[in-house]
Amino acid sequence: MIPSKTRGSPPCRLRTWVSALLSLLAAAAQLSAQPRVLDATCYHLGTEGFPEWQEFIGKKPHGRMLEVRFEAQRNESEQTLLIRQRDVKQGWQVQLNGRRLGSLITQETSLIHALAVPPGALRDGTNVLAILPPTAVDDIVVGDFRLVFAPLKQTLAQATISVRVTDSDTKSGLPCRLTIVDAAGSLAALLPGTTNQTEIAARPGVLYTRDGLASVGLLPGNYTLFASRGFEFSVATQAVTLVAGQTQAVALTIRREVPTHGWVAADTHIHTFTKSRHGDATEDERMLTIAGEGIELAIATDHNVHSDYREAAQRTRTSDRFTAVSGNEVTTKAGHFNAFPIQPGSAVADFSTTNWGTLLAGIRATPGVQVVTLNHPRDLHSGFVPLGPANFNPVSGAALRGQEFSFDGLEVVTSAAMQSDIMLLFHDWFALLNHGHRITALGSSDTHDVSRFILGQARTYVRCNDTNPAAINVNEACRSLREGRALVSFGLLADLVVNERSEVGDLALHGQRGVTVLVTVLGPAWVQADRVELFANGVRVADQKLSPVRGVTKARVTFKLPRLKHDVHLVAIASGPGVTAPFWETPRPYQPSSKTFLPRVLGATNPVRVDGDGDGKFTHARAYAEQLVKRHGTDAVKLFPVLADYDEAVAAQAASLCHAAGKDLRSVEYSHALRSATQSIQRGWVSYAGTVR
Repeated sequence: MIPSKTRGSPPCRLRTWVSALLSLLAAAAQLSAQPRVLDATCYHLGTEGFPEWQEFIGKKPHGRMLEVRFEAQRNESEQTLLIRQRDVKQGWQVQLNGRRLGSLITQETSLIHALAVPPGALRDGTNVLAILPPTAVDDIVVGDFRLVFAPLKQTLAQATISVRVTDSDTKSGLPCRLTIVDAAGSLAALLPGTTNQTEIAARPGVLYTRDGLASVGLLPGNYTLFASRGFEFSVATQAVTLVAGQTQAVALTIRREVPTHGWVAADTHIHTFTKSRHGDATEDERMLTIAGEGIELAIATDHNVHSDYREAAQRTRTSDRFTAVSGNEVTTKAGHFNAFPIQPGSAVADFSTTNWGTLLAGIRATPGVQVVTLNHPRDLHSGFVPLGPANFNPVSGAALRGQEFSFDGLEVVTSAAMQSDIMLLFHDWFALLNHGHRITALGSSDTHDVSRFILGQARTYVRCNDTNPAAINVNEACRSLREGRALVSFGLLADLVVNERSEVGDLALHGQRGVTVLVTVLGPAWVQADRVELFANGVRVADQKLSPVRGVTKARVTFKLPRLKHDVHLVAIASGPGVTAPFWETPRPYQPSSKTFLPRVLGATNPVRVDGDGDGKFTHARAYAEQLVKRHGTDAVKLFPVLADYDEAVAAQAASLCHAAGKDLRSVEYSHALRSATQSIQRGWVSYAGTVR
């Protein structure tokens, strides 16, 4: 209440009146910004009988849509609607009294969505808030609807966090990701202190900052703040309680944990909304996410356009953090192929053709191109699955429609397009290697967004001089990629050395006393590994369970193999439980084949090829099988005895050759011979026969 009399001089009385008036206005503003609960319930919406995930099986959804009725008065000024949502994959509309306010955010992570309610959207009496479904099946959880009688910017600016993140070694600020969750673990609705996209990239609960500095507006309440910088760095965590009208300063430090000297962190599959026209990351925002996730070699791969991030990197002052490489995701109705590097001003390859021979020749003819990769090979696009059963035999690695498998790299982990079976694409890759193709396994993100899918979550470490991330030798990096001198990382980093000297990409000499394989598994403290496996020609020949380790070195495991009679390629794969923390949450499968989601992290090597027969060169499984069939024919009586000296991969290739020669693999002849055949022949023969109708 303003006093009726005030002692003192007129200026003093005026100041007192003004102060009291401002206090009243502040109190009124704070009162107006208090959320009104419209409905605290969280509803499961979806299509009955078609549960998307295991958690929804046996649960009847509230319905395909939702209507929440509440009493209100007409709003003459903007107000704010707060919605808690989870597992939103498709486009769901939000309407108020038949008027569209916007859509739910397409993101599976739990988050608070803030929508502006424009003047006049509310009416006197009963109001109807509706959540309207997409045409596609999508199970979501939505609710806890709250209305704030204040504009959106005012609502989200009631309290402020001022954050500074520094490197514990250099004491200087560095690019990073800030993740903020509320007391319930949902990504918080927030308002960045600046809308300048050359400094900050912000989405619900997430900010990428160029230099570790950020000011963030939030609702009053309890929050947890995480500072991270991708796979190689530690994570700093701070709990904060925010009070309306106050600013809280938070200083955090993070440090490099995972040693990667001599390896360059690359993401070979990156998009922007600016050029690809879907997703939500502008070109400037993309630079902040590249720097903030610690990627050192960033390949621009927008759809059917040559993108070059160098100008954007200079504009955002991030060019000292990474080397930008111009590329193109040549997007066709018969698969998506990345090509890089590309000389400026080059013509775009003809992406209308579906013949892989013509298409890949056109891509390679693009000036500058040194590497071509096949992307997300098990995904369905335009009715076509590149390594689907109509186009590819997953045991023999044979093309079924005459495609040319002449690409250099294959995405075995794509974090924005995960498979339900995390090993599926590795088995496809093993089949291609056994067939004789020299193809490098890659990890990439294929991210189009700032936050929904994390850039560099899956990445490739390339053997290359990494002294200066702003001046990576692109030619050296591309050569290493083509030669298979690369490691696939999705939360872990695995490396192997054969006979103490041969690394990935090398041809190892056979050992008189057998083969010694040392596998090293690294990862930050916030990731765990529980298993390491060794594969020879795609067949698991050794494995070891791992105990949880807080340190960076998760394991150093030595496997001993007997002396090899024939050549094999060796690959190590380490894996562990998925990450559930919001700063690096393991994404769900993009096109799931199972309703069960079992998140895993993974690190895989490319092959060390072992010269087991000692002839100074590498012979793949297909070539061995061709030699045997040529010498001994396709009759089981003659072929099976000589096959007994070889492994399962060679037996599968021999079955493929016999089938191609017109033999019935299930005939009495083969069935009888299989009864007394070695287990390797039986497994190889049966596995291939299972792919033949």
